[in-house]
Amino acid sequence: MRYLLALVVILALAFGGFWVYAGRGGAPVITIDKPQTLVGQTGTLDVVVTTPGGKLSELNATLEQGGQSVALFSLAQPAGATLKQEGAEAIRLTRGIGRADIPQLKSGDARITITAARTGPFGLRRQVSAATRSFQVRLEPPRVAVLSTHHFVNLGGAEAVVYRVTPADVVSGVKVGEDEYPGFALSGAGVSADPSIKIAFFALLFDQDVNTPFTVFARDEAGNGASAPLDAKVFSKNFRRSRIEVAQPFLQRAVPAILQNTPGFTASNPSDLLQSFLEINRDLRQKNAQQIAALAKSTAKEMLWQGAFLQLGNSQVESLFADHRTYFYENKEIDQQVHLGFDLAVTSAVPVVAANKGRVVNADFLGIYGNCVILDHGMGVQSLYAHLSSIDVKVGDTVEKGQTLGRSGMTGLAGGDHLHFTMLVNGHPVNAVEWWDAHWIEDRVMRKIREAR
Repeated sequence: MRYLLALVVILALAFGGFWVYAGRGGAPVITIDKPQTLVGQTGTLDVVVTTPGGKLSELNATLEQGGQSVALFSLAQPAGATLKQEGAEAIRLTRGIGRADIPQLKSGDARITITAARTGPFGLRRQVSAATRSFQVRLEPPRVAVLSTHHFVNLGGAEAVVYRVTPADVVSGVKVGEDEYPGFALSGAGVSADPSIKIAFFALLFDQDVNTPFTVFARDEAGNGASAPLDAKVFSKNFRRSRIEVAQPFLQRAVPAILQNTPGFTASNPSDLLQSFLEINRDLRQKNAQQIAALAKSTAKEMLWQGAFLQLGNSQVESLFADHRTYFYENKEIDQQVHLGFDLAVTSAVPVVAANKGRVVNADFLGIYGNCVILDHGMGVQSLYAHLSSIDVKVGDTVEKGQTLGRSGMTGLAGGDHLHFTMLVNGHPVNAVEWWDAHWIEDRVMRKIREAR
């Protein structure tokens, strides 16, 4: 009897151990990456299931809407879905779930349900997980209409448009060629307005064709889109060409300092000052442009500025916007670049003030610009102050119009003490002359805001 009891105990312990072993790793873990909030004419189901060894005994996906259920996937009936092994323990399930894939889909609320199961050896310990994601089906495209009138655009300059878009929560703005400029709720300009009324600042860049089309666009996460033509009169402009002499003393002063203060950029041969200058003038210039453009994403939704922007007081303009510069070294042409700003000079180390109220989004060394401050004025409008000898503000500071940001200098690729000033619209340099002009501000911006109100 004792032997039988011992055998039973041993078998029970063995079975218990095997039971625990069969359940190691737990139930599958389900992560629904898509859909997020909306599905429309197009949409994607994207699910990752993590399970020990990547082995599943069951995997099902269903869509529920209005009391009806649609099978999207099962191991026995893939239904056009793709199942892909990702690593040792992950499986990714993808398939289309838009109206094009599921004709019976209707506008309104819907829900995705995913169930997954794994079974241990000999069919023991079947462990099941489930996950759901509720979303909205939106099949109707948004609507957009231009409200403001009299749009005049100078080559290299900016403009503003007021428009209405419904639903109000969709992504919208202005498209100039392939460049997009986001729109913002007009209420951010300090007026009481319907949430569907937006304002967008946009530009025709100095190197774009004067026949580039302007359109106001709207699109939602469901892939639905709409557009309306924006009637604008465009004025061409001839930009100046200038000759820049590159001398050895300039190379000795500027090149090592830039390389030392730009750890993310390495010249192919730092001891060759001329070659390093060319790489800085071309490659680092392009990298800096990308960094500046990225800062546009942190713009405020409110219009922080008021009135015309300030030009550096008593300054002499040494270089204009969009000057086409040809660089010479020992009377030989070595490079060509476009100068996208104004060089303003007074005397050495003069106080440089904020052209308008804004928030500091950059206050650091920035490659060819040297010590550089960039202010965000909201709604995609920003201003840049470069070649400073010192900086008196930090990122996150709110500054008032006329507040000192630092002092002029000759850091970066500056041939002498001056301020390089640039206005930016969604990260693109534009002609600052317009923003210095109170009449332009009144006619191109404030008039449209008042009329929309």
